[in-house]
Amino acid sequence: MQAIAGTRSTSPAYPRMSAMTQVAPQSAHTTLTDQRVLILDFGSQYAQLIARRVREQEVFCEIVRHDIAVDAVLARRPKGLILSGSPSSVYDDGAPKCDPQLFQLGIPVLGICYGMQLACEALGGRVESAESREYGRSQCYVVDAEDPLLAGFPDESEVWMSHGDQVSEVSDEFRSLARTDTCPFAAVKHTSLPVYGLQFHPEVTHTPEGKRLLANFLGAVCGCEGTWKLGDFAAEVIENVRRRVGDARVICGLSGGVDSSVVAALLSKAIGSQLTCILVDNGLLRKAEEESVVEEFTNHFKTDLHVVNAGDRFMEVLAGITEPQEKRRRIGAEFIRCFKEEASKVENAHFLAQGTLYPDVIESGAAPDGPAATIKLHHNVGGLPDELGFELIEPLRDLFKDEVRRLGLELGLPEELVWRHPFPGPGLAVRCLGEVTEEGLRMLREADAIVVGEIKAAGWYRATSQAFAVLLPVQSVGVMGDLRTYESTIAVRCVSTEDFMTADWSHLPYDLLARISTRIINEVKGVNRVCYDISSKPPATIEWE
Repeated sequence: MQAIAGTRSTSPAYPRMSAMTQVAPQSAHTTLTDQRVLILDFGSQYAQLIARRVREQEVFCEIVRHDIAVDAVLARRPKGLILSGSPSSVYDDGAPKCDPQLFQLGIPVLGICYGMQLACEALGGRVESAESREYGRSQCYVVDAEDPLLAGFPDESEVWMSHGDQVSEVSDEFRSLARTDTCPFAAVKHTSLPVYGLQFHPEVTHTPEGKRLLANFLGAVCGCEGTWKLGDFAAEVIENVRRRVGDARVICGLSGGVDSSVVAALLSKAIGSQLTCILVDNGLLRKAEEESVVEEFTNHFKTDLHVVNAGDRFMEVLAGITEPQEKRRRIGAEFIRCFKEEASKVENAHFLAQGTLYPDVIESGAAPDGPAATIKLHHNVGGLPDELGFELIEPLRDLFKDEVRRLGLELGLPEELVWRHPFPGPGLAVRCLGEVTEEGLRMLREADAIVVGEIKAAGWYRATSQAFAVLLPVQSVGVMGDLRTYESTIAVRCVSTEDFMTADWSHLPYDLLARISTRIINEVKGVNRVCYDISSKPPATIEWE
């Protein structure tokens, strides 16, 4: 292949692709999602956590706008509705509200915190600022143990409260199911409608019996049978992809990360030799990353893999650049140029596969009835398809990260790849503070390999969420033997988190930190100092740039 210097392919090159018409991405719901629950998002920080807890019960769910139209709800034929919490008060001007007709449809409803207050107010109750606000753990006492929502729930248990308002008065058609010392309506049920409310949060781990309660709502109240099986999901996605693609080719961009690897594995199962993968080696990958990807996707999945060795091109556009956002912009633009050049050589390629996950869809505002606010513009939702004129395939767009990992294992990907820590799209450039140089990348790559290797050897890799080295634009005095040195500093970053929205620094054993420091200073030429980052997120971010 001549268009890009250093390009090589593990199979023969294909002629230039034919002209393609840009087609809007399709998003068809499969039959496996016939038993679904909708989660109405009122701005809660826990909306995605609610969805994850529902999925853990093997029930498919979607997060939708709080103001979703009744017709749109009915079209989905949900088995139940869950109303999330919110930072707002129901009596605020402009507070997010749902259509009150939703409570009259006969579809079971579970309102959580703000969602409960909204339901009670809509059905004749009153919500006021509480005299005693509750934030944190409270003791909950069951008042009506006969209701199916509380089946198996202990008479007294710990729950997690987070509210300044509460339902002060309910209509005669509501009855209390549980209370706390300061909240007489900790759980309620409407007598003639399948509408429930909880003032506490069952989705958080601080409510030990929350999982049981959600299981009761989904099973006993909604009649969900738990048919959301990842193995069946994979089989149906494979069949849908085959039907949609026909005899065309699909291009998939590989990064070495979990999401793109699972997409490639899934498509390899679906269409075999019709899949072409492109790995753009931008010279900013981790140690031995290219070799690992090539090994897995040529020897294991027998994929047509094109590797673009474009390190020199990326170093050229990064020369002299120190500002983080400008680094990202240049890397992104050069990646699109490289990918576009390589993709243009693939004949009959009409589709581009991306590893978009459900949180990406939600946070980008790309879901047609998703949450109203756009939280971020994600690189997986747009970009390349528009540049290349491809029709988009996103086989993972209904899944959360933990489900993607489980699916990867079912598809036969090795555990080491499936459980890899996240790696930023711009690669080591965002971990090499200041100007990116070949010498800096060498030190960073070696130090990072030591950090990850030692954490794995000590059994801490799966106990942490992300671990890596950062090269600081700082040099300091040191002493090695009888020599005075003036060399670089490596910072080690290791965090634990569930959702990457917040994170705490990992409390690694001192002897492990000592081994990491000793090895880096002894083995990485040019480094004489190692620091450990003990900042949480917020106020810091996980990455340094």
